[in-house]
Amino acid sequence: MFTIGISGASGSGKSTLATEIADALGCRTLILTLDMYYRDYPDLPLSERAAQNYDAPGAFEFEALLDDLDALAAGRPIRLKSYDYVNHRRNPPGDEALPPDVLVLEGIHVLHDARVRARLDLRIFVQVDPDVCILRRVQRDTAERGRSLDSVAHQYLETVKPMYERYIRNDAEFADLVVPRGGMNPHAIEMISNYAKRRI
Repeated sequence: MFTIGISGASGSGKSTLATEIADALGCRTLILTLDMYYRDYPDLPLSERAAQNYDAPGAFEFEALLDDLDALAAGRPIRLKSYDYVNHRRNPPGDEALPPDVLVLEGIHVLHDARVRARLDLRIFVQVDPDVCILRRVQRDTAERGRSLDSVAHQYLETVKPMYERYIRNDAEFADLVVPRGGMNPHAIEMISNYAKRRI
């Protein structure tokens, strides 16, 4: 199993890049998002769950991610996780996923944890203008996650931007490849997919 990790700012196009790479590969590909591994706070009321810092590295259960990565690498299936962004809760385990030829893992802190980095065969950082990222985030969060413009702006100023500046942008130094424009970069997609095909 060849494993690709994609990191970058929120709204930088990581998901789009992951999908474009998977489509270009034409083999058994599994995309995992780091958001699947958000910590769950079932005992907190919705108002307190909504107030958590979901952009800090500590918001994610890296241990659960590592367990799944190791299971897939050993040829064992995993149960896919998902997250309810409206209610800020992890959903019950979903469908079974078999080990793929290529695994693509994307998320804001994919390159943060050294244990995760060690399990990646190719590490990618998506570089996009911050103005583009915030506009994409506004469109996504209001249309898909039921949030108001005020709540999106508040979260951006309180956690998204500070966590990017403190952690995420520095993770570019761990990348093997920095990709401008993310999923809007067909030349990068072609190079990445061709490289992965040779390594399978």
